[in-house]
Amino acid sequence: MGKIDLKGTWNFCLDSEKMGLDKKYYKKSFEDTIDLPTTVSESKKGSYSDKMNVGFLTDPYYFEGYTWYSKDVEFEDTKEKEFFLILERTRISHLWIDENYIGSNDSLCTSHRYRITPYISNKSKITIMVDNTSYLIKGGHMTSPDTQTNWNGITGEIYIEELNKAYLSKVRIYPNVAQNSIEVKLTLNGSEKADMIAWTSCNQKAFSKSNYELLEGENTFTYYLDKRAQTWSEHNPQLYDLILKLKQNNETEDEYRFSFGLREFKAKGKYFEINGMRTFLRGKHDGLIFPLTGYAPTDVEEWIKILKMAKEYGINHYRFHTCCPPRAAFIAADILGMYMEPELPFWGIVTQEGEENHDETGQKYLIEEGFRILDEFGNHPSFVMMSMGNELWGSKNRINQILGDYRKYDNRHLYTQGSNNFQFMPCILENEDFFCGVRFSRDRLFRGSYAMCDAPQGHIQTMAPNTSYNYDEIIRPSNISEGETKGGNITIQYGTSTKTVKMDSSGEIIPEVPVVSHEIGQYAMYPDFSEVNKYLGVLKPRNFEIFKNRLEEKNMLHMADEFFKASGKLAVECYKLELETALRSNELAGYQILDLQDFSGQGTALVGILDAFMESKGLISSKEWRQFCYDKVILGELNKFIFTSEEMLIMPIKLACFNPKAIINPKIEFNISEGEHILISKEKTIRNQYFSGMHKLTDFKIKLPKVLEPKKLTLTIKISEADIKNAYDIWIYPQDIPSNRDEDIIITESIEEARKSLKEGKKVLYYPQDLDDMNSIEGTYCTDFWCYPMFKSISKSMGKPVPVGTLGLCIQNNHPIFNNFPTESHTTPQWYDIITNSRAMILDGENVEPIVWVVDNFERNHKLGIIYELTIEEGKLLVCTSNLRRIKNSHSAKWLEYSIIQQL
Repeated sequence: MGKIDLKGTWNFCLDSEKMGLDKKYYKKSFEDTIDLPTTVSESKKGSYSDKMNVGFLTDPYYFEGYTWYSKDVEFEDTKEKEFFLILERTRISHLWIDENYIGSNDSLCTSHRYRITPYISNKSKITIMVDNTSYLIKGGHMTSPDTQTNWNGITGEIYIEELNKAYLSKVRIYPNVAQNSIEVKLTLNGSEKADMIAWTSCNQKAFSKSNYELLEGENTFTYYLDKRAQTWSEHNPQLYDLILKLKQNNETEDEYRFSFGLREFKAKGKYFEINGMRTFLRGKHDGLIFPLTGYAPTDVEEWIKILKMAKEYGINHYRFHTCCPPRAAFIAADILGMYMEPELPFWGIVTQEGEENHDETGQKYLIEEGFRILDEFGNHPSFVMMSMGNELWGSKNRINQILGDYRKYDNRHLYTQGSNNFQFMPCILENEDFFCGVRFSRDRLFRGSYAMCDAPQGHIQTMAPNTSYNYDEIIRPSNISEGETKGGNITIQYGTSTKTVKMDSSGEIIPEVPVVSHEIGQYAMYPDFSEVNKYLGVLKPRNFEIFKNRLEEKNMLHMADEFFKASGKLAVECYKLELETALRSNELAGYQILDLQDFSGQGTALVGILDAFMESKGLISSKEWRQFCYDKVILGELNKFIFTSEEMLIMPIKLACFNPKAIINPKIEFNISEGEHILISKEKTIRNQYFSGMHKLTDFKIKLPKVLEPKKLTLTIKISEADIKNAYDIWIYPQDIPSNRDEDIIITESIEEARKSLKEGKKVLYYPQDLDDMNSIEGTYCTDFWCYPMFKSISKSMGKPVPVGTLGLCIQNNHPIFNNFPTESHTTPQWYDIITNSRAMILDGENVEPIVWVVDNFERNHKLGIIYELTIEEGKLLVCTSNLRRIKNSHSAKWLEYSIIQQL
């Protein structure tokens, strides 16, 4: 086997008017040059643009049209050989050899492979035209400006493969863990028969060889591995090489090498198993966002760096949203032990022939693209699952049929109909192996947060913070009605816009397959403007420049870093609640976060604890994150975070363990501390062993310490010998509040009384009552979902309520009014009652700095305050837009008022 590497300088021509076909550019010599592999934007070809995109990153050299590439190539020996031109990753390509048109390839996800043997001579001119405009389907995140952009160019490997006349193709490896063997299917081309030797190796050590006689066409044989062969998994990503040496007439030889893993990833009942052991998917969404290049890397080292970072944060699974990564990503995942789920590049409606708006050509393309993905990447042990697309609608029968065709063609992977298909009217199809969604009916929700247009919202958004909620009764309820949901038309969120679709009536669903929660999280935070300096490549953060200018126009630029940190800390706390809920839910088989990293498009969704470069934002360390996102997590169940002095705390302790090493006779250490000082410490040893599942360990029943003033304490649980630890902050308040206060302090809801008292030089705590949508924003505890501009637009177009859109509190916690009310600088559970009973005052243009800000989103950028103070006349006014006196049974509200009064 030979290889002619075509990387390097090519003659080049831009064709924005797409006239090259009519003008026969393949006959011309191009004056410009370009170094492949690259894209138009990366090479800065064409005209520079000053355009500023607000909803996604900007490509200053963005180009749509045709690009032309030509190169003279010399061939040493064209006899008794077969030659194939391979373009690893590009758009729609057309190929000419000299002036002969060879054909076209339109795959977005797999290599373009052309047989060029009949057309080449000792020296031939190769001309390639790449078109990024004539797609048969939109292409999902393979072509979206929100992710890797609709780039034009050729990336990855570019070479000519030289084979003997007899050669192998379509080599597929089917591992059999039970029999410690692999079944190999391959096709012999160019010869009626040939002899072949097969063997395996690991770390350069070769195992036994076997001889086989092949016949032209498809052949199947079984190879038995060494008895010491190890299985592949996230915990032990053991890889082997299959080496095939093909002989013809006992003269010529070609050697082929394929990497594989001995693994069995399957759905068993309601769970996933890897090699017979139950596992839990801790997944992340990935849309192939790479700001420095604008396209996905094709080198293994870069993907190892990316996936290592994800594993550092406890991730064991990648779901690729309407896209498929290059081969290098699968190779890196094989090496590191990551479970991969590519998805067809489709976000739309699947129909049957004869139905309205049926697009047979586009649908046929998608189906073929799926088979191409299976052929090209199917041998990788990391490729364990495949999805048909994102949020699909249409014909359930047709989707089920396509799924069945894929399963029949290649049973090495698990298949799902898509991610969150049919939204409010989900179904489980006969041919799907697992279900990925967010609800089983409008009210059976198994995700913590939702957009307003998809309401009802989730428990993280609507309930006081707790760590006891789970989805078990929602996913597989013990009692369920047999009634049917009515059909009809419904307006749904469809991508970044809306669509009216027909709903089929169906009964309630009790899933008999594993359930994975789709795109969980989506907790937004304010931009970190220091990140702008990282954008040294193709894509420019002009959206960040716009957001920064908006903040400066409102005279709040000095608050940017505090807004980022405060909103980011709240988002982290929301993610912790979300991920722990999923782990506590024994009926759930996994989750897919959206996202561990920021999503730079769709309005600019800053939802990651890592930035768009997969680098830390400094909000939480990977070690802290792994306390609640890992294969071993200890969980404390609290129905609240706010307690009173000497209250009895009963805390069930659970263990999520999906590690092959059992935890035997764990000694559970429990303590309550104030800072570094431990107030209460207990230990309990459980005589049992635990692995592969969710386990109830014990209950801790503890009388909380007596406190004379409010305290923030930390509750820590750990199993030291297993290196497992988790922690929760709790707040304890004295039952009684001291009654003494200054007689000169006036507490009022009347603006007239406030003005009168201020003229008299008194101190006033004012609770304004006439707040409405014109001068204030509704109070909400949870940070915004995804990003305000996208869902504001969608909600309006659907006639639904617009999101509140705020990002939590930014608290000047060193202010004297908090002397008797210890608080962090960001939102914490003790603020829940206070925030949800408030409206944040719009203070645009006012010369006032709130003590407690509400962080607004980067589009609206109101100056918002819940607590702020003014000096008026001879008096002092403190405004609190949460009427603390009217909040019943809230210790935090009472103590905040007391603390304010003490400092007025």
